[in-house]
Amino acid sequence: MPEHMLMANVEIITDGGRRRRWSAAEKLRIVEETLEDHASISIVARRNGVAPNLLYRWRRLMLEGESVAVTEDDYVTSNRVVREMESRIRELERQLGRKTMEVEILREALDKSRVKNRPCSCGRR
Repeated sequence: MPEHMLMANVEIITDGGRRRRWSAAEKLRIVEETLEDHASISIVARRNGVAPNLLYRWRRLMLEGESVAVTEDDYVTSNRVVREMESRIRELERQLGRKTMEVEILREALDKSRVKNRPCSCGRR
């Protein structure tokens, strides 16, 4: 077979390189489809033109009580950022506890020093 005939059967498919934007209503409708009668996520994804892994993610977010992340088209904080913030909060709470103890110790020391420096009222003048 001639070489130019082999190349005639090659077809290149491009998707245009753009991502589709899903509205909040579309996301919820598609996720709810997966919850009805235990429908297959792959079949629902194929029927709606959604990548199955994206649909799994939307469903997981919704089932974990984060339907806001599914419904809103806003930025969603990543788990890494949340863990960093929680770590920072723990560190600040630890520092606050230490400072609170320091204040209590200094208050006790101040009270003791006031008792020692109090003038004697034993009748001498």
